[in-house]
Amino acid sequence: MRVIIFSWEFPPRIVGKLADYVKKLALQLAKNKIETCVVTYHDYLTGEFEEEGNVKTYRVTNPVKTHVSVLTWVLTLNQEVERAAANIYYKIGKHISLIDVHDWHFIPAAVTLKKALGIPFVYSIESLEDHRSHGADSPFNMAIKSIEWLGMYEADKVVVKSEWMSSEAMRIYKVPEAKIRVVKPESELWIKKILGIYGSVSGA
Repeated sequence: MRVIIFSWEFPPRIVGKLADYVKKLALQLAKNKIETCVVTYHDYLTGEFEEEGNVKTYRVTNPVKTHVSVLTWVLTLNQEVERAAANIYYKIGKHISLIDVHDWHFIPAAVTLKKALGIPFVYSIESLEDHRSHGADSPFNMAIKSIEWLGMYEADKVVVKSEWMSSEAMRIYKVPEAKIRVVKPESELWIKKILGIYGSVSGA
């Protein structure tokens, strides 16, 4: 199995808890003999790197330097994420089992790669716009929510870290319960559950 993880933060770039979680996930996948690549963002550390535990990272930067909001930053950065993932795809013989997208930022890239190259993806939710922004009903908020909705609609599985987040995804975005998987990071069996989800999506 070959997996690409999309995350807008990954050590040494740490914004919140997501960076450490994705690093832990990548290391555990590699430990379980899953070929693991992380496509992530960095201001200046760009290119391919060999990390600890046989994890490969591909760091990209945004070619557009001035932005009016995080939304324009994300949408322009997605082109670089697509390019990096496509390069990986062709470099290793056109076989990627799936993409695991962490949070909403790189959903557009994952959807494009699904449509163009037939790579399925899992949407792993860290947070939702309704929770990040009180009264998330401005055009800006609705644009981000539309990306979140697109991810939940196009993803083969939606992974959340609690039953509460599962209920929120169903309430806000009407995600079918059968599509959602709850995986608690503190659980001893969390990586086994992740591998089970990956297997069901990739057919491995």
